[in-house]
Amino acid sequence: MKQRHFSMLRDFQLADWFTLANAFCGTGAVFAAMRFLLEGKVADLLWGMALIPAAFVFDALDGRVARWRKVASTLGRELDSLADVISFGVAPAALGYACGLQGGWDWVLLSYFVGCGVSRLARYNVTAESLSGDEGKVKYFEGTPIPTSVLIVGVLALAALQGRLGVTDLWWGAVRIGPWLLHPLALVYALSGSLMISKTLHIPKP
Repeated sequence: MKQRHFSMLRDFQLADWFTLANAFCGTGAVFAAMRFLLEGKVADLLWGMALIPAAFVFDALDGRVARWRKVASTLGRELDSLADVISFGVAPAALGYACGLQGGWDWVLLSYFVGCGVSRLARYNVTAESLSGDEGKVKYFEGTPIPTSVLIVGVLALAALQGRLGVTDLWWGAVRIGPWLLHPLALVYALSGSLMISKTLHIPKP
């Protein structure tokens, strides 16, 4: 078992280690959100938020390194998608919840956002070959890429710096719809998720 474990690590390319660093940052952001909920230290939350741009950098670098080394693999593509789900799907949702998006409708919208991110990545993996030109490179994204959720984290960071955290203090307050609360700020997640799964929105891929 141990021999197989190390054999798998030897199979990793340099770009894969950047992808793992992406996942490491996303996981750290989730833990920071949990720590903030336990201890209430805004510094923990801000550190977690700072890890998302770091994950974005690692996500950009893994592709560049793969092209530089002229090494691409199905493993690398799947690894990249899994890391992105953590760093740009689950982590931003966890940070939003920690900031105060804790109403019942907020839960629905945060879950919708993560589901859209997962669907977006799965669709990209399935259609990447058909979207590739003669050069074998995907020329455009269908829908916004999931790393654009870094913008949502930026909005949350601004709210944290202004002290606008908590169920009652978030920007735009909260409204009760039926049995549950909805913070209008959560609609940002719904918009982001919807843009990710759009098939009509084509964004050139750098």
